[in-house]
Amino acid sequence: MSGRMNRFLLGLATSAALLLPGRCLGAKVVLPSPGDIGFAGFAQYGTLLNQGEIGEQFGSGPGFGVRLRYRMHTAATSTTLIATGLEMYQMFGTRTRTTRMLSAGVGLAQVTQKLKDNETLSAGPGVGDGFYVSVGGGTETFLWQSWALDLSLRYQAVILNDTTNHDFQITAGLVFYVTD
Repeated sequence: MSGRMNRFLLGLATSAALLLPGRCLGAKVVLPSPGDIGFAGFAQYGTLLNQGEIGEQFGSGPGFGVRLRYRMHTAATSTTLIATGLEMYQMFGTRTRTTRMLSAGVGLAQVTQKLKDNETLSAGPGVGDGFYVSVGGGTETFLWQSWALDLSLRYQAVILNDTTNHDFQITAGLVFYVTD
Protein backbone atom coordinates (compact mmCIF):
# COMPACT_ATOMS: atom_id res chain seq x y z
CA MET A 1 0.00 0.00 0.00
CA SER A 2 2.88 2.35 0.75
CA GLY A 3 4.21 1.96 -2.81
CA ARG A 4 0.80 2.82 -4.30
CA MET A 5 0.46 5.88 -2.10
CA ASN A 6 3.95 7.07 -3.04
CA ARG A 7 3.19 6.68 -6.77
CA PHE A 8 -0.13 8.50 -6.33
CA LEU A 9 1.54 11.41 -4.55
CA LEU A 10 4.27 11.55 -7.18
CA GLY A 11 1.66 11.61 -9.97
CA LEU A 12 -0.34 14.31 -8.18
CA ALA A 13 2.75 16.51 -7.69
CA THR A 14 3.78 16.07 -11.34
CA SER A 15 0.28 16.97 -12.59
CA ALA A 16 0.17 20.09 -10.43
CA ALA A 17 3.61 21.17 -11.64
CA LEU A 18 2.55 20.79 -15.29
CA LEU A 19 -0.83 22.53 -14.92
CA LEU A 20 0.16 25.43 -12.66
CA PRO A 21 2.10 27.53 -15.24
CA GLY A 22 -0.92 27.62 -17.60
CA ARG A 23 -3.16 28.99 -14.83
CA CYS A 24 -0.71 31.80 -13.96
CA LEU A 25 -0.21 33.29 -17.45
CA GLY A 26 -2.21 36.42 -16.58
CA ALA A 27 -0.07 37.22 -13.53
CA LYS A 28 2.53 40.01 -13.68
CA VAL A 29 6.01 38.53 -14.05
CA VAL A 30 9.24 40.25 -12.97
CA LEU A 31 12.21 38.39 -14.39
CA PRO A 32 15.44 38.33 -12.36
CA SER A 33 18.44 40.37 -13.50
CA PRO A 34 22.12 39.42 -13.30
CA GLY A 35 23.26 39.68 -9.69
CA ASP A 36 19.81 38.93 -8.21
CA ILE A 37 19.54 36.32 -5.44
CA GLY A 38 16.65 33.86 -5.17
CA PHE A 39 15.44 31.68 -2.31
CA ALA A 40 13.51 28.46 -2.93
CA GLY A 41 11.68 26.03 -0.68
CA PHE A 42 10.17 22.86 -2.09
CA ALA A 43 8.68 19.45 -1.41
CA GLN A 44 10.24 16.50 -3.13
CA TYR A 45 10.16 12.78 -3.56
CA GLY A 46 13.30 10.79 -4.17
CA THR A 47 14.96 7.41 -4.39
CA LEU A 48 18.55 6.63 -3.46
CA LEU A 49 19.65 3.57 -5.39
CA ASN A 50 20.92 0.56 -3.49
CA GLN A 51 24.56 1.12 -4.53
CA GLY A 52 27.58 2.64 -2.86
CA GLU A 53 28.22 3.06 0.84
CA ILE A 54 24.95 4.73 1.84
CA GLY A 55 22.52 3.35 -0.75
CA GLU A 56 21.50 0.45 1.47
CA GLN A 57 20.59 2.79 4.35
CA PHE A 58 18.05 4.76 2.35
CA GLY A 59 15.17 3.87 0.09
CA SER A 60 12.43 5.99 -1.41
CA GLY A 61 10.41 8.69 0.26
CA PRO A 62 9.26 12.27 0.54
CA GLY A 63 11.45 15.13 1.64
CA PHE A 64 11.90 18.89 1.56
CA GLY A 65 14.62 21.17 0.36
CA VAL A 66 15.87 24.74 0.51
CA ARG A 67 17.98 26.39 -2.22
CA LEU A 68 19.77 29.68 -2.61
CA ARG A 69 20.24 30.78 -6.24
CA TYR A 70 22.42 33.49 -7.69
CA ARG A 71 21.53 34.81 -11.15
CA MET A 72 24.66 34.97 -13.28
CA HIS A 73 25.37 37.32 -16.16
CA THR A 74 23.73 36.56 -19.48
CA ALA A 75 25.34 34.51 -22.23
CA ALA A 76 27.36 35.96 -25.07
CA THR A 77 25.52 36.93 -28.25
CA SER A 78 28.70 37.38 -30.28
CA THR A 79 32.46 36.96 -30.04
CA THR A 80 34.87 39.18 -31.97
CA LEU A 81 38.48 38.34 -32.83
CA ILE A 82 40.62 41.24 -34.06
CA ALA A 83 43.99 40.14 -35.43
CA THR A 84 46.50 42.97 -35.96
CA GLY A 85 49.90 42.02 -37.26
CA LEU A 86 52.44 41.84 -40.02
CA GLU A 87 52.07 39.49 -42.98
CA MET A 88 54.95 38.81 -45.36
CA TYR A 89 54.27 37.49 -48.89
CA GLN A 90 56.47 35.62 -51.35
CA MET A 91 55.00 36.03 -54.83
CA PHE A 92 55.65 33.80 -57.84
CA GLY A 93 54.93 34.56 -61.51
CA THR A 94 54.61 38.31 -61.00
CA ARG A 95 54.87 39.01 -64.74
CA THR A 96 51.94 36.74 -65.62
CA ARG A 97 48.18 37.28 -65.47
CA THR A 98 47.91 34.88 -62.45
CA THR A 99 50.32 35.42 -59.57
CA ARG A 100 50.78 32.73 -56.91
CA MET A 101 51.74 33.57 -53.34
CA LEU A 102 52.73 32.17 -49.96
CA SER A 103 52.40 34.14 -46.73
CA ALA A 104 53.51 34.03 -43.10
CA GLY A 105 52.55 36.39 -40.31
CA VAL A 106 52.56 37.17 -36.62
CA GLY A 107 50.60 39.65 -34.53
CA LEU A 108 48.29 40.52 -31.65
CA ALA A 109 44.93 38.76 -31.22
CA GLN A 110 42.21 40.51 -29.20
CA VAL A 111 39.02 38.59 -28.33
CA THR A 112 35.92 40.27 -26.86
CA GLN A 113 32.37 39.04 -26.22
CA LYS A 114 29.15 41.03 -26.45
CA LEU A 115 26.57 39.84 -23.90
CA LYS A 116 22.78 39.87 -24.19
CA ASP A 117 22.63 42.76 -21.71
CA ASN A 118 24.97 44.80 -24.02
CA GLU A 119 27.91 44.43 -21.65
CA THR A 120 31.28 43.74 -23.33
CA LEU A 121 33.74 41.26 -21.79
CA SER A 122 37.42 41.77 -22.58
CA ALA A 123 39.05 39.67 -19.85
CA GLY A 124 38.41 36.18 -18.49
CA PRO A 125 37.96 32.70 -19.95
CA GLY A 126 37.68 32.78 -23.74
CA VAL A 127 38.43 36.50 -24.04
CA GLY A 128 41.44 38.81 -23.67
CA ASP A 129 44.69 39.54 -25.46
CA GLY A 130 46.97 36.95 -27.00
CA PHE A 131 48.93 36.55 -30.19
CA TYR A 132 48.73 34.67 -33.46
CA VAL A 133 50.96 33.15 -36.10
CA SER A 134 49.70 32.45 -39.61
CA VAL A 135 50.65 30.73 -42.86
CA GLY A 136 48.77 30.79 -46.13
CA GLY A 137 48.76 30.65 -49.87
CA GLY A 138 46.71 31.76 -52.82
CA THR A 139 46.43 33.27 -56.25
CA GLU A 140 45.80 36.71 -57.67
CA THR A 141 44.29 36.76 -61.16
CA PHE A 142 44.14 40.05 -63.06
CA LEU A 143 40.73 40.61 -64.66
CA TRP A 144 40.82 44.08 -66.20
CA GLN A 145 43.47 46.83 -66.13
CA SER A 146 44.82 46.84 -62.53
CA TRP A 147 41.87 44.94 -60.98
CA ALA A 148 42.55 41.41 -59.70
CA LEU A 149 40.60 38.58 -58.08
CA ASP A 150 42.33 37.28 -54.93
CA LEU A 151 41.61 33.69 -53.81
CA SER A 152 43.47 32.41 -50.75
CA LEU A 153 43.63 29.87 -47.93
CA ARG A 154 45.03 30.76 -44.52
CA TYR A 155 45.70 29.05 -41.19
CA GLN A 156 46.07 30.96 -37.89
CA ALA A 157 47.17 29.57 -34.55
CA VAL A 158 45.64 31.94 -31.99
CA ILE A 159 47.31 31.60 -28.57
CA LEU A 160 44.99 32.91 -25.83
CA ASN A 161 45.04 32.19 -22.07
CA ASP A 162 47.58 29.33 -22.43
CA THR A 163 45.49 27.55 -25.10
CA THR A 164 46.02 27.26 -28.85
CA ASN A 165 42.99 27.82 -31.08
CA HIS A 166 43.08 26.79 -34.75
CA ASP A 167 41.48 29.06 -37.38
CA PHE A 168 41.15 28.15 -41.06
CA GLN A 169 40.03 30.78 -43.59
CA ILE A 170 39.08 30.71 -47.27
CA THR A 171 38.84 34.18 -48.81
CA ALA A 172 37.85 35.73 -52.12
CA GLY A 173 38.19 39.43 -52.83
CA LEU A 174 38.95 42.14 -55.35
CA VAL A 175 42.26 44.00 -55.38
CA PHE A 176 42.83 47.35 -57.11
CA TYR A 177 46.39 48.52 -57.69
CA VAL A 178 47.10 52.21 -58.14
CA THR A 179 49.58 52.29 -61.05
CA ASP A 180 51.51 55.05 -62.86
